[in-house]
Amino acid sequence: MKFCGWYAITVGIVMIGQWVFFISMGQVPELQSEPLRIAFHLASEGITAILLILSGVGVLRSWKRIRIWYHVACGMLLYSVIVSPGYFAQLGQWSLVVMFAVLGVATISAIVVLDTRSPDTHGS
Repeated sequence: MKFCGWYAITVGIVMIGQWVFFISMGQVPELQSEPLRIAFHLASEGITAILLILSGVGVLRSWKRIRIWYHVACGMLLYSVIVSPGYFAQLGQWSLVVMFAVLGVATISAIVVLDTRSPDTHGS
């Protein structure tokens, strides 16, 4: 269960950190070219990151009913991991496409581990 909690916390923190870094370095041209689209994207990524962090903490602390929130957070992450590689593939940045594939496998693994090792099988 520690893997599941720490995985979610780490990914959530990295998501926030990478966006802060890219924005502060001026590496998000969409802020000028597509401000509404990127604003919605940043909101979605921010909510995903916050839910990952909170649900990861909840798993580590064995909060009641946390599994449903963990599943929601991981589902949001999986959506991002499926959609985002297209942007980088278009730019020919294949190492980032591979990184997203690894994140997808790790996320599915975390869900499976949580569901098979947790004594709470009904989300209560």
